[in-house]
Amino acid sequence: MSADASTALALGPRLAAWEERFAEREPTVRAFVTEPGRVARLRREAAALEARGRSAALGGLLLGVKDIFHVDGLPTRAGSSLPLAELGGAQGPCVTALRAAGALVAGKTVTTEFAYFAPGPTRNPAALDRTPGGSSSGSAAAVAAGLADLALGTQTIGSIGRPAAYCGIAGFKPSYDRIARTGVVPLAPSADHVGCFARDVATIGLAVSVVIENWRPRASAARTARLGVPVGPYLERAAREGREHFERARRRLTTCGFEVVEVPAMDDFAAIDARHRQLVAAEAAAVHADWYARYRERYHPKTAELIERGRTVSATELERARAGGLELRDTLEAAMGRHGIDLWISPPALGPAPLGLDSTGDPVMNLPWTHAGLPALVLPAGRSREGLPMGLQVVARFGADEELLAWAPAIEAALGGLDREEGS
Repeated sequence: MSADASTALALGPRLAAWEERFAEREPTVRAFVTEPGRVARLRREAAALEARGRSAALGGLLLGVKDIFHVDGLPTRAGSSLPLAELGGAQGPCVTALRAAGALVAGKTVTTEFAYFAPGPTRNPAALDRTPGGSSSGSAAAVAAGLADLALGTQTIGSIGRPAAYCGIAGFKPSYDRIARTGVVPLAPSADHVGCFARDVATIGLAVSVVIENWRPRASAARTARLGVPVGPYLERAAREGREHFERARRRLTTCGFEVVEVPAMDDFAAIDARHRQLVAAEAAAVHADWYARYRERYHPKTAELIERGRTVSATELERARAGGLELRDTLEAAMGRHGIDLWISPPALGPAPLGLDSTGDPVMNLPWTHAGLPALVLPAGRSREGLPMGLQVVARFGADEELLAWAPAIEAALGGLDREEGS
């Protein structure tokens, strides 16, 4: 099913096909939290949707919801072993809007514990011995495996961009706070972003037009975007294969008529990296103070380490870290103005998904865009030497989400040619 599926089609055959695919793929991918009676619930909700007329914008698209979002009728576990009663809450406006627009919740998708680094059981559909990324592991894998048309995720460091790249799909993190965070278990409120995954830009555009208030739709861009490459210590953090693939993507865009310029940026990237991680640790410690005091033994060591580290951050250091995000935003946007660029492009991960399931990979290539709160879109961009999915990260000015998604289809189309090029 896709965003342009006719709403005149009956849901019955589509659900039957989904049930068959779910039975085939889910036991190995493990994208979803176990839900007794899932199929019966979906059939009831589909029947209710058909009864009301199915003229809604999303017309029966299947939605995966990261298990830190509250969903009426489904428990919230947040990838943890805390008592369910501790984690309950009311469904937020994001989920409510998608359901009202005709999306059918296929189920809760697996998250790392409290959206940090402790992985769940989900595997990468493109290579079952590799991570799908995190923390929105199940959301990305569900879309990549064809088990959801659309999935909600969050990003506090790199939890949308990295999984999208690893799984070979599109992932969108809007400008900070453009999608309401109400109804979501927080990790670090100053850095938490709600976003989504889909297989294409069109579906993402449809979804965000539903969940972002005052969305100002743009027609296709009237001109080709001018793209900037942030050269310096940040770009040098990508692994060799990641940088080589990025250069292939860059050449492809140039061949397709995009002007790509190099822009010196983030000379102080080590400080940016440290500052953002300090912010996340401090705010996570505050969010979890009560739970951690009562259930410390139930926390995974990776999450416990974050909280313990966060407890050592002073109020002055935290305020400095928060201010640093705004300063970075101003600096990046000033560089865009000086060099006349519309969008930044960069690798969305160090390289392809790493082997094994004990780690969800390094989010460092997503970190500065999250720290600055800028809208970031990851698009599929061919394959690695081993045939693993790769992506490209595209970033716009703060609040320019509509412009980013208007420019994106042309970039998406250009990158589609990478799969046909020798060696990609």
